[in-house]
Amino acid sequence: METYLDIGLIITSIALITFVVLQSRGSGLGGLVGGDTGGIFSQRRGIERTLFQATIIISIIFFMLAIVTVIVTG
Repeated sequence: METYLDIGLIITSIALITFVVLQSRGSGLGGLVGGDTGGIFSQRRGIERTLFQATIIISIIFFMLAIVTVIVTG
């Protein structure tokens, strides 16, 4: 059982890292080289909104798996 939980944690952590990097790729790179980030918050649409919601879902799954792993391993 512990092996399956560890594998699940590894998979969800890789997915979470990937989703966070994909979210920050668009806005973060312009600020690093001195580009204007706009300063105005805009509403997320399309793929940005889907990626944002998927990040929230994956993070919830990750934390639940971490809590279950701690409980199971004692």
